[in-house]
Amino acid sequence: MRLKATVTALAALSLIAACGSSPAAAPPASSSAHSGHSAGSAAPPAALRAGERFVDLSIPQAYTPAAPNGGTDEYRCFLVDPGLTSTAYLTGSTFLPQNAEIVHHAIFYRLSPEQSADAVAVDAKTPGEGWTCFGGAGVDGQTAWVAHWAPGAGETLMPAGYGFEMPPGSKLVMQVHYNLLNVDSSVPATDRSGIKMRLADSTTKLTSLQTALAFAPIELPCEPGATGALCDRATAVADVEKRFGAESGDMVQGLNQQCQGGAAPKPGNTQQCDQPIDQDGTILMAAGHMHLLGRSIKVEINPGTPAAQTVIDVPRYDFDNQALVPLPKPVQVKRGDTVRVTCTHDATLRKQLPQLQKLPPRYVVWGEGTSDEMCLGIMVFAAKP
Repeated sequence: MRLKATVTALAALSLIAACGSSPAAAPPASSSAHSGHSAGSAAPPAALRAGERFVDLSIPQAYTPAAPNGGTDEYRCFLVDPGLTSTAYLTGSTFLPQNAEIVHHAIFYRLSPEQSADAVAVDAKTPGEGWTCFGGAGVDGQTAWVAHWAPGAGETLMPAGYGFEMPPGSKLVMQVHYNLLNVDSSVPATDRSGIKMRLADSTTKLTSLQTALAFAPIELPCEPGATGALCDRATAVADVEKRFGAESGDMVQGLNQQCQGGAAPKPGNTQQCDQPIDQDGTILMAAGHMHLLGRSIKVEINPGTPAAQTVIDVPRYDFDNQALVPLPKPVQVKRGDTVRVTCTHDATLRKQLPQLQKLPPRYVVWGEGTSDEMCLGIMVFAAKP
C-alpha cells in the first residue's frame, strides 16, 4: 500500500487496529502464512440492514497489467461511479478480485465532484482502461481512503451506526496493485475486478468514519552470507525509485525523518515508529499490512505509560489473512496521545518462498512492490464531535 511520501503527510497520521494476543514463535517458512495470494472468503455478504442497499461496480473492460520500468508490479487506477444523487454512507464493501493470482491488494479513494472531473480527464488521455497511479489516486488534492481489500478479506462491514460519508456526485477511484512476479509473460494475465458496495441512505444520520494510517520504516539488510549489488542500501533505494518514481525514494527518506529524526538509518529485522494523535476519537476497526517477509506487527497507544493500550498484536503475521476486523473493545484516544507501530521482517524468507527465490538478494526498504516491504497499521476511526 502506497501513501504520499512527504514528512507533512507522515506527521498527519493523527487517526489511528485488530486483536490482542501474546507473542508466539514465528511460523515455519513453509506455512501458508507466506503463500502469496488468496481470493479471500467466499462467504456471501451479510443481510442488508435498515436503509441499506447494494451497488455493484466493476472495471468496464478487462485490463492487462504491464509493470513499468523493469519491475514486476503495477498500480492501476480505475474510476467507478455509484451514481449518487443524494448523500449516502458507505457502510460495507466486498472487493471482487476477478484474477486473485495477480491482485495483491486494492484501495478505494472517495473523490469530490471536482476531483472526479480530474479523474475523467486523466482516464480519457490514458490508453486502455484506467491509468497507472503509484503513490495514490493520481488526482490533485487529498482523497479519502474509504475501503480496501487485502488477501484474506471477505466483506468488510462497518459497525451499526457508522459509515463513510459519500456526498452527491462522489465517485471512487479503485486502485489495484497487480503483482506479476509469477506470471508467464507469453500468456498475458487479464483482470476485471469490481466491488459490491453497501450504501445506506441519509434518512438516518450515521456517525462519519475516517481511515487512519500508522507507518514504520523498513531497513532490512540482506540475509547473512548474501552478497550482491542490491545489498547496498543506496543502490537498493535507487532501484525502488527507478521502478516506482521519485516519490518512493521520498517515502524512504520521509519515514527516516519522521521516525528517526533524520539520524542514520538503523538496519535490523525490527523497526518501529512513534507518531502523535491530533484529535479525540474512537478506533473501531483495524488491520496490519506487510508483504511476504513480514513476521509480526503490533500497534500500541501510549506504550510504556500507565495509559498504555494494545490496538493490534499479530505475533504470527499471515499475508493471506489481512482482513480489516472490528476491535473486541473500541479504543478511545485523545489529542496528544502517541501511537506506535512495530514490525518484524525476516530476510531469510526470500530464499524460501517460491515468489521470491529467483530474485537477487537486496537491502529491503519501504516500497510498493510485493518483493519490497511495508509496515502499516490501517485503522477505522470516528472523531469525537
